[in-house]
Amino acid sequence: MIPLSVLDLATVATGSTPAIALTETIEMTKTAERLGYNRLWVAEHHSMPAVASSAPAVLIAHLANATTTIRVGAGGVMLPNHAPLVVAEQFATLEALHPGRIDLGLGRAPGTDHVTARALRRSADLGSDTFPDDVVELINYLLPRDGTAQHPSATPGSGYLPQVWLLGSSTFSAQLAGMLGLPFSFAYHFAPNLLDSALELYRSTFRPSILLESPQAMVAVSVICAPTTGEAKWLAGSTALGILQRRTGRVGLLPSPEEADIYPYTPEEIAVIEEAITSHVIGDPKTVREGLVALQQRTNADELMISTRTHSYEARARSFALIAESWGLVETT
Repeated sequence: MIPLSVLDLATVATGSTPAIALTETIEMTKTAERLGYNRLWVAEHHSMPAVASSAPAVLIAHLANATTTIRVGAGGVMLPNHAPLVVAEQFATLEALHPGRIDLGLGRAPGTDHVTARALRRSADLGSDTFPDDVVELINYLLPRDGTAQHPSATPGSGYLPQVWLLGSSTFSAQLAGMLGLPFSFAYHFAPNLLDSALELYRSTFRPSILLESPQAMVAVSVICAPTTGEAKWLAGSTALGILQRRTGRVGLLPSPEEADIYPYTPEEIAVIEEAITSHVIGDPKTVREGLVALQQRTNADELMISTRTHSYEARARSFALIAESWGLVETT
């Protein structure tokens, strides 16, 4: 079986706080390590009350310090919000502190609204897309220098190279990852309709690089697993209502399944939710395993990254434990 990994959004649920959510992410990382997951990523989001991971590099330092073997990283850093040298130095420092365990996933979306993006970038011009050049610039800061280039090197210097990934929910990043010879992670949970075309383009345009000899593709998918399919669907009510609220401009904390149960959905809202969660894998361990196997066979992915958002940490940790057992990451108890 291929490796499984975890995408954790440091979820802030109703009745909770960002401090509690961040503590739960640290506990989730330790749990994921014990269960045999390959890596755990956190993602950069801003002005989203339900997501506490606005500063991935800071959080990753805590995650790496709390664990010993699991890879930890950003899935991802939204590079247009930052100077490439700043990101290079942050992640070179993390790699120096935790050698061989740090991942740097790069995305080109702002990860927020336009007002917040302008505040982050200190610029009114959000239209120019310098992402390809910024990626190359960042990687060059991390690679050993011959001393002739007239630009700064990342401190703590060469030799501290995290594993650099490109992230995407479109064919743009897929093609760029292929051309630059980087591993590629596709956000299937964001853009299910582009999955096949993006992976095909990535592999067809891949050129070996100093960082990677052959294509390495990972697919991120939303999953909720519970002892019964009925309970998993009930837990997924939080995600469904949360998606609806975001898409209608009602940003807030992740609602509970009880809140989702009593919400008066209109037929139009139900249609929005059904379309949004069509790619989610929800069910008991057997159903989830079959769904993940089918996704791997469809995509020939080298790795699957699981995103699980539930109102309670206990339900989330149990979901990952059930998946790990069904996948053979841990022995059956």
